[in-house]
Amino acid sequence: MIKILIVDDEKPINDLIEMNLSEAGYNCTCVYDGIAACDCIENERYDLVLLDIMLPGADGYEVLDYIKPLNIPVIFLTAKGSVDDKVKGLKLGADDYLTKPFEIVELLARVESILRRAGKTQTEIEVGDIVIDTRSRSVRRGSKEIALTMKEFELLLLFVRNKNIALFRETLYENVWGSDFMGDSRTVDLHVQRLRKKLHWEEKIKAIYKVGYRLEV
Repeated sequence: MIKILIVDDEKPINDLIEMNLSEAGYNCTCVYDGIAACDCIENERYDLVLLDIMLPGADGYEVLDYIKPLNIPVIFLTAKGSVDDKVKGLKLGADDYLTKPFEIVELLARVESILRRAGKTQTEIEVGDIVIDTRSRSVRRGSKEIALTMKEFELLLLFVRNKNIALFRETLYENVWGSDFMGDSRTVDLHVQRLRKKLHWEEKIKAIYKVGYRLEV
């Protein structure tokens, strides 16, 4: 299982990130200061570190300097959102930089992107009796494969990686179709209906009035 270290001195943020990443199938460890982060990195092997900059003990830049020789990808999560701060973080070796406040769906997408670049993506995700193979882009229930179109498969991944989170139609469209939402929800609704039917998930993928959909697991 992919192991992620979350380093943030704000416990509510730490807990929220851990909850959502755990539901997406990642094994998370949380610490709240830079010294504890270095201790964890010394004793465990992590696939990714989510790192705040303003930390007690040792700040994020100092922790990043400690991490670099280990070749572990790092995403800065910080309220320091100026261009100079971003440039500094990226020049020092961070793989990505996300400014607070951020949407969990964006964080999950960036985590997946960084892990994919590092060759550390999960190849199988289980949700109930459904198994999703991200390498072969196939879905099966038991020994039976369920045929999905490319867009249906992308929708399924988005729902699974954001379990129990209400996703706006705009979010679904922009993440799956890769372009700005123009206000016509028929494309999203049709694909969700077909996905529900193929997976027999009519009761799992709930329509949220005036919002979009939520996968309830």
